[in-house]
Amino acid sequence: MIPHLITELQSFGLRFERQLLNRKGGAGPAEGGTLLIEGIPVSLPMSSRYVLESPYLLKEEDGRYHIFKDGKLLRSVKFVERPAFYSDSTEDGISYPQIALLHGKDCLATTVVQTCAHWHTDKQCLFCGINLSYESGQTIRIKTPEQIAEVAAKAKKLDSIQHIVLTTGTVRPINREISHLARCAAAIKKAAGLPIHAQFTPSPDPEMYVELKDAGVDTVGIHIESFDLETLSRVAPAKAAMGLKKYEEAWKIAVEVFGPNQVSSFLIGGLGEKKESVIRGSEFLADLGVYPFIIPLRPIPGSLMEDALPPDPETMKFLYETVSLILKSKGLSARRSHAGCVRCGACSALHAYEQERDPLICHPVRTGAEQQKAFEIRREVFVQEQNLFPDSDCDEDDAKSIHLIAELDHQVVGTVRLFPVKANGHWIGGRLAVRKGFRNTGAGELLVREAMRCVKSQSCTKFTAHIQVENVPFFSQLGWKTIEAVKEYFGKPHQLMEANLDD
Repeated sequence: MIPHLITELQSFGLRFERQLLNRKGGAGPAEGGTLLIEGIPVSLPMSSRYVLESPYLLKEEDGRYHIFKDGKLLRSVKFVERPAFYSDSTEDGISYPQIALLHGKDCLATTVVQTCAHWHTDKQCLFCGINLSYESGQTIRIKTPEQIAEVAAKAKKLDSIQHIVLTTGTVRPINREISHLARCAAAIKKAAGLPIHAQFTPSPDPEMYVELKDAGVDTVGIHIESFDLETLSRVAPAKAAMGLKKYEEAWKIAVEVFGPNQVSSFLIGGLGEKKESVIRGSEFLADLGVYPFIIPLRPIPGSLMEDALPPDPETMKFLYETVSLILKSKGLSARRSHAGCVRCGACSALHAYEQERDPLICHPVRTGAEQQKAFEIRREVFVQEQNLFPDSDCDEDDAKSIHLIAELDHQVVGTVRLFPVKANGHWIGGRLAVRKGFRNTGAGELLVREAMRCVKSQSCTKFTAHIQVENVPFFSQLGWKTIEAVKEYFGKPHQLMEANLDD
């Protein structure tokens, strides 16, 4: 299977019969080459010491490349060709590869500020090598908007570049780099008109995200790297110090501005984290509309983790297979990303494991527009159809609720809300509503099951709801039990029921 082959190559690396000239340093995966395996771009290690023990060997015969494993021919592959724009320079003598590089097969990438405020401090990310390529003369410290725009236009013309990644080190004061990213994006958009992805540290200011959007940025990456807080504190102390809450706030703002599936976060496998933290973190991100971009650790020579090893491929296979199911159930896909690392995919095998989106999916509301659709459905059902409320069913509980929606073929067809009532783990569900014409699609059952999963993730120990008596058999089939007597509720008889959260 191609997905498993990619996974093993990115963990073991690929031996080569002759030395290749590879990039070393950089802010992200480096020290390797990019192959096309059945047209899929794959970035993998080729020159680290551990690669000498890889069971995979690349041989060249008559100008063609072949991968062997333990002496057995697996398949022929191609190298991504050296782009034509690499031969050009700016008028002041800076070579284009010092400004931006080809990633994958059609992505242009540049680090606009090739240094970090945390470099050589006790808050430096152990896996990062952002200063190394600058110190070795492979790049320049700050790229101007004009320089990047010039390279982007030429790369598009000569090498059919399709999208651009803009990364940056952390600048003091924090988030000052966002304005530079915006200026670079505006210049690129004007010169080349390409989709743009920007990566930066969390900002609590919504205007900064709007500034990027207005400048032409299409997708963003806000990378936490690990949801295992012990691991994060060890390998990325500055990120750990920000706290998950700050990241969550930033992801929510970004999704509101750029839309679901257009925001991503790196999760690095092999840092010492528990596998369960990757799965829980991926679910958390997917519920927000953020794409969890799972990548294996790529130890960068010269970095503080240069002697580490990539994760075991079996671990990565498990993570990819599990997270791909999460993506499927939440309607997220690398193919829907407009630009960036998720669209490129060369540093991960996750996209190769992705499955077609389920026609019927359920997730928390992620934007104001989705929330409005949920309220519209509730009005249709509870005000116009059932006459339970004279004008609106909205109340003070909405502000403290988690609102779920069900989508069928990208159309919102149902909703339910959940909210805590006490500090002892008791949650209440309500306002379950499915549009007429969609009540035999399974949307109601999916909403209830997802509500149960959701409250369990919130440490709920008791989950109750007042159910209209005609719907009691439906809830009973889903494991709910009746408690107390039937009572009038909004002028109709309701039965108080409790969910079985042990299943």
